[in-house]
Amino acid sequence: MKLIWMTFLGLLFAPVLAAAELGDDGLHKADWMRDTFKDLREDLGDANAEGKRLAVFMEQRGCIYCTKMHEEVFSRAEVSDYIRDNFFVVQLNLHGDTEVIDFDGEVLTEKAAARKWGLLFTPSILFMPEDVPEDKTAHSAAVAMMPGAFGVGTTLDMFTWVNEKRYKLDSEEDFQRYHARRIQERQNGSTD
Repeated sequence: MKLIWMTFLGLLFAPVLAAAELGDDGLHKADWMRDTFKDLREDLGDANAEGKRLAVFMEQRGCIYCTKMHEEVFSRAEVSDYIRDNFFVVQLNLHGDTEVIDFDGEVLTEKAAARKWGLLFTPSILFMPEDVPEDKTAHSAAVAMMPGAFGVGTTLDMFTWVNEKRYKLDSEEDFQRYHARRIQERQNGSTD
């Protein structure tokens, strides 16, 4: 009982940062998001040069789930610090007109990229490998996709699973099994 109470207090008083500000496009702007030319090959090269993983965030104005993630999850120091330290994040707008250059070289708007990649919901996060063949799209090359809003534990576990390249391990532990194990290891009674 004491462990459960201490865990509850730890979560209650865990460092929370201010939620990201809204940009002119209506999307949340976290300080760990990069302002790039949205050439995904170039972004991947920059991520690799920094020793980080490329993550492509697809969001949209007015998305209540994007707001939830930015206010309740990404605002947590342990999550934002982990992303900042390990990921090169490029944000795209589900309905945006800014040009994006996909890994296969196709130049298209953000909204056309979302359609091409079959992304219907926001937020959606595509996690990229360090190398992408020239004939692959962002969606087909992604090592994982996180569709929708999740809690702190699930989000941190997904970023960790990708960063540690656990998808490459020769084992039966896919993300769901990894996440279940992490929940057990936390032993805090939380399903997240």
